[in-house]
This record gives sequence, C-alpha cells and structure tokens, in this order.
Amino acid sequence: MKNVLLDSDVILDFFLDREPHSHYTSYILSQIELKKLNGYLTAVIISNVYYLLRQVSTHDRVMKKLNQLMTLTDVLAIDKQIILKAMNSKFKDFEDALQNYACESYGKIDLILTRNTKDYKKSEISVMTPEQFYIMRSGSRG
Repeated sequence: MKNVLLDSDVILDFFLDREPHSHYTSYILSQIELKKLNGYLTAVIISNVYYLLRQVSTHDRVMKKLNQLMTLTDVLAIDKQIILKAMNSKFKDFEDALQNYACESYGKIDLILTRNTKDYKKSEISVMTPEQFYIMRSGSRG
C-alpha cells in the first residue's frame, strides 16, 4: 500500500492531539514525510478540518497547520461527475461518498484511512482505521 486518503477525523486526531488516536496518525504522517506512503486529501477534507480547527484556534494558526499539511499531501479532484455519483450512491453519508468517488476516479488510491470505517461499507477501496494500519505495518499495538 502506497497511496492513502486521510479522512478528516484522521487529520483532526493529529492536530488536536486526540489520544490514543494521535499516536497512530503521527505514525502515518511520519511515513508520508519519509516518502514511504503518499498521502491524499480532498478539498472537502481540508474545508472540514479548517472549520473544526477554527472553533478552537485562530485563522492564522489554522492556516499555518494546513500549509504544513499541504507540503506533505496531494489533493484529489472532486468534479461534477464525482458529485453526481455520490448523490446517486448507496452511501449513507454524502461526504464519505464524495471522498470514495474521488479516490475511485483518481484510480491509484490503495487505502482510505478513517475512524469511521462503517461509513465506507459500500466502498470498493480498502478501508481501515489508523490503528489497524499501524498494527499491520509495525506488528505491534503501539
């Protein structure tokens, strides 16, 4: 697995240092920084993260964090076709459908990392939590 989508909750766990989850997201982001993984986001994820971080921090601080994140990750496109697929899908959560179809459209995403794996039951892409990924890669529970 080389190309991973980081869902909003994964990024928030890291930035808000939500233990025990931030331990696993720190590992994943370090793997991206070391070029052992390629990290991807969507504009929806970035917008969600901005909105939620802005509740607890200033615009400037949030922008600094997002700029750091953007140096490590790439952004998948969401166009009209992806929106229409998401709108007409069997996904219960529209936002997750957008992420899923952005990944499918790109065609190179191996894994979606999220703590809400149940929301991706309809996905044809592998899905796991950061903790599951950490255990799989490191062979230990942290």
